[in-house]
Amino acid sequence: MNLEIGMTLHGFRVESAENLEEIDGRAYTLRHTASGARLLFLENDDENKAFSIAFKTPPADSTGVFHILEHSVLCGSDKFPVKEPFVNLIKSSMQTFLNAMTFSDKTMYPVASTNEQDLLNLMDVYMDAVLHPAIYEKRAIFEQEGWHYEIDGPDEPLRYNGVVYNEMKGALSDPDSVLYNALSAALFPDTAYAHESGGDPAVIPELTYEQFLDEHARHYRLDNSYIVLYGDMNIDRMLAFLDERYLSEEQKPAGAPNPLELQAPVVNLDVVKQMETAPENAAMGLGYVIGRASDRLRVIATDILADVLMGSNEAPLKKALLKAGIADDVDGYLIDAQLQPALFVMTKGSKPDTADAFCETVEQTARMLVDEGFDPERIEASLARAEFLLRERDFGTADGVVLAMSAMAGWLYDDSMATDYLRFEDAFAELRRRAPEGYFENLLREIVLENDHRALAILEPVESLDENCEEARLAAVRETMDEADIESVMDEVAALRRLQEDPDSPEALATLPLLTLDDIAEAPVQPAWERIDSTPLPCLYHEVPTRGIDYVFAYFDMGRLSFEDLPYATLLAMLLGKLDTRGHSAEELDKLTQTYLGSLRFFVDVYASEQDADAISPKFVIATSSLSENIAHAVDLPLEIRSSTNFDNPEKIRDILTQTRIRMEQGYATAGNSSALLRCSSYVSKSALIREQLSGVDFYRFLKSLLADFDARFPALVERLRSTAQRIFAVDGTIVSFTGAPEDRSRFWELAGTLELDRSDEPNALVVPEPRVLNEAFIVPADVCFAAKGYNARLEGISYEGSWQVASKALSYDYLWNEVRVKGGAYGAGFRALRSGAMQFHSYRDPNLDETIARFDGAAAWLASFDPDESEMRGYIISSVAGMDAPVKPRDMARRQDGDFFCERPAGYREKTREQLLETTPGKLRRHGEELARVIGHDVRCAFGNRGIIEGSSSDYEVIDLLG
Repeated sequence: MNLEIGMTLHGFRVESAENLEEIDGRAYTLRHTASGARLLFLENDDENKAFSIAFKTPPADSTGVFHILEHSVLCGSDKFPVKEPFVNLIKSSMQTFLNAMTFSDKTMYPVASTNEQDLLNLMDVYMDAVLHPAIYEKRAIFEQEGWHYEIDGPDEPLRYNGVVYNEMKGALSDPDSVLYNALSAALFPDTAYAHESGGDPAVIPELTYEQFLDEHARHYRLDNSYIVLYGDMNIDRMLAFLDERYLSEEQKPAGAPNPLELQAPVVNLDVVKQMETAPENAAMGLGYVIGRASDRLRVIATDILADVLMGSNEAPLKKALLKAGIADDVDGYLIDAQLQPALFVMTKGSKPDTADAFCETVEQTARMLVDEGFDPERIEASLARAEFLLRERDFGTADGVVLAMSAMAGWLYDDSMATDYLRFEDAFAELRRRAPEGYFENLLREIVLENDHRALAILEPVESLDENCEEARLAAVRETMDEADIESVMDEVAALRRLQEDPDSPEALATLPLLTLDDIAEAPVQPAWERIDSTPLPCLYHEVPTRGIDYVFAYFDMGRLSFEDLPYATLLAMLLGKLDTRGHSAEELDKLTQTYLGSLRFFVDVYASEQDADAISPKFVIATSSLSENIAHAVDLPLEIRSSTNFDNPEKIRDILTQTRIRMEQGYATAGNSSALLRCSSYVSKSALIREQLSGVDFYRFLKSLLADFDARFPALVERLRSTAQRIFAVDGTIVSFTGAPEDRSRFWELAGTLELDRSDEPNALVVPEPRVLNEAFIVPADVCFAAKGYNARLEGISYEGSWQVASKALSYDYLWNEVRVKGGAYGAGFRALRSGAMQFHSYRDPNLDETIARFDGAAAWLASFDPDESEMRGYIISSVAGMDAPVKPRDMARRQDGDFFCERPAGYREKTREQLLETTPGKLRRHGEELARVIGHDVRCAFGNRGIIEGSSSDYEVIDLLG
């Protein structure tokens, strides 16, 4: 229906209406008169509809109360009195996105679905959760999600447990996060931004249950709320639902929300934050407040400025800092989505006593650029890249969710700015007009050289912080406890365990809104693709609408490399596009790429045939995207880089390799589950063993060894890179994937020909060693653990079918959620069964290791006795189908279909898998439990994590100090 300014519909008054070309639709702002709730409706034809409700929640301390509330309100409500409605929705809805997020000054609850009735169901549960949570009746929710004491006996040590507590122990194992927090506190010492909104583990136990409830009452109120609706929907139905069900109810009186205030300018240049971490994690950060969120043009311009200054190793400020030898890596970025946005310049691997040189280099480089002026081509390159990405709208998740978050970057601070952070076309035009007039030079001068609101923070690694360590705090508490206190803690934990283990009653489960199988739409029609051999090189062509963008993936066979050569292929991918070529300097290439291409990436990938496990095909991939009018550049630039890169630059290569080493080390500490899963797979799978050589621990060790003796090995490295490139880049085995309009495809092949490739006389040389089970535990600088266990079911003669998707859903969101997350306190856990045969368990930010592995071991027996009722089984099937049917962006669709080709998946396999999924029965899942027992019985496992947890394990691991 048409909404017009001034009209009132279901208690909502329409305050504004505008066309918004950036979303191909219209935007309306509305206000619910009775409750004061704000609503933004983004109307377009996107079938992936979305809803979000957010609250302004600036913290007054670092107890993480709003983070704990974010978790806790989704643990049951008045209308839906089940323990985990959030998990029930994941298990039973057609959601394409379902989560909640705590930011530095707001908390958001977004959902998305392609089914309108399903979206209404999700809205119903989320609205009741945030407005009427069970937290007021169930203190145990606070203890489970926040924190509580545990103790095993009168003579045992006291410990903390809680999901958010353990999550933040993992999050703050990351030096980048610790430095960010220190710099933010230095810039905003008198405001909410001085606090860790997620919660500091040293402070979280200071939060009381009474404070927790008070914060909810004062902040989760409708006049403090922001609702976003997005997509192709019946807005009359949605507004009526919100008004009748939730917005017209009488609101309980409560105190005022915490204020969100401006920070008066401060200069704070002497902040030192100590952290228990490795010496190589020393870091520094400079922060500059750029103004207010209300100045949208200045915020966009600063984002562009950050890219111009620091977007690559060739950007002038990053180049100057790397040349000065101040740190191993540096980065710069805009901090927006807050009342006072800021520009941060951050280092990694800072050298000792370089803080003064850091500040001087930043200021001297800024002064030089202000005096001499920016290279206009670099300004235009950054503008073009940013504009391309915004127009492409490939956010990696539901568009409506990302747009809701973007809207909040302005709307939270000014009711008139609901759409300011969604619009960008006029701003880019204005910046292009102003750039020749010195706009960016003046902006840099104001931000860096004339700023009276700035800070410097230094992260100083230390061996231990004894006076603040968790053990010391707990020991102090333990000293104050008598026998009765200890008994009380044990009783409370036992009561909590009973509540966690008690199943929801049938009556409670019946309150949840559920879809029926009839609500599942027909399977979406898969876009057509074909192999074309009449082109100069074999072509996989994908007929997918792309909004005028072309996507090209050139796949080169790596079978002519030996197994020992594989790490050099990864090095090659890391270096191409970042070094000089015969025709251009690295800086010129950087500008050309950003100006004319949406993306240019070089990477390696591995495909294994589903028909023959020994038929493994590693590929070197050159991936390009561009507007159709720039297709010539999508041909010429990759060709020039591939064929004429000059590797004789040890300084630049050392910088790139060092930056990669740092990223890998930080990844082990913050997301070690991914590494544990890959390593675990490599114990039994040749394709995973290849991935290990290309990107896993084996590659990290290779990289670390290379850097340790870089100067001596550099000449041989150059020759090895050239030899590797020669064997990879040949006509033999090369296939090009193209996604775009037919006329663009024709134009591409006219320009590309055979990509100037020759035939190779090199024979296939790739011989993969037999995998060996190693069961390793890697010590990394983290306060938590990441565990993985699994095997390849093919080796047990177990075939993949669609019902394994249902089993994965049940194991992940029932058994593992309750056992590893709820009881064990880990932030996450899951099980996956892949078409390749891999069946694996993992945990994420986990305070345990042996206990988690034991819970993995119990999964088969649980599945073998699984007896869901009809509605629960239906929910698992519906949610699994939704995962298969979720909309896919053009780039991802092309990659998926390319994978189908290289993995030799049979035609119609998705349709067959979907049919199997729909036909899944409880009996089939119980039989999978028996099969899973055979997989688990092989006891193949791997872990990354905290030294104390790993060395305290009673299991047989090969313990390795990975970074030592």
